[in-house]
Amino acid sequence: MPHIPRTARYTLGIRIENKFLDLLESSYTSYFSGKDKKLVLLSECIFTADILKFLVTTCWEGKFISNRQYESMSTKLDEIGKMLYGWKKSLEIPTKTPPIKRGKE
Repeated sequence: MPHIPRTARYTLGIRIENKFLDLLESSYTSYFSGKDKKLVLLSECIFTADILKFLVTTCWEGKFISNRQYESMSTKLDEIGKMLYGWKKSLEIPTKTPPIKRGKE
């Protein structure tokens, strides 16, 4: 992350980059995994997104990133979190099957 000062670039900056890559990797793995593993992997994705939000907030509080950069990243991370929670929720809700109609009633 080149916009972070050198003092924090090799600590927070690298951790943020690695967490973004972890999030990409785990979401890709979730997409192509079976339903039984998908919920566990999605929980990992959500946890990683929450850690990213925390790290970005820490950078902003330490004045390592500007308000505009913080707003942009936090908005996108919130959107990612909503998508992941929605995906997980859709897998947790059992699918409803229509009732079977028998003969004429």
